[in-house]
Amino acid sequence: MDTSQERKRIARAAADPIGEYIAAQDEALQPRLREVYAVIKKALPQAQEKISYQMPTFRGRRNLIHFAAFKGHIGIYPGVEAIEHFTEALAGYRTSKGTIQLPHDKPLPFELIAQIAVFCAACDATGK
Repeated sequence: MDTSQERKRIARAAADPIGEYIAAQDEALQPRLREVYAVIKKALPQAQEKISYQMPTFRGRRNLIHFAAFKGHIGIYPGVEAIEHFTEALAGYRTSKGTIQLPHDKPLPFELIAQIAVFCAACDATGK
């Protein structure tokens, strides 16, 4: 890649880091990733968007929520407090400390993702 093309790519990534991340993923996963992105963006319109830990990230005073593509699932990373708070709603999903796995063969729980994102922002606002 010549230098001018590389500079343009870097500029695009800086202007739209999450869009660039999604575009770099497997084409079959991109629609699901765009849906997750749209849900979180709508729930957190004031959050800063960036790449952190090599994942799309929404940030307030601190990182609020991340998501990432994997072979068998989309990982959502809202933190331990959110996992504990939404334990019952997450009963049908594999979870671990701070992580939710949304399998590719199941519909995405858009309302739940939005609720978790809002919860993360509320925790950030109160310093929890």
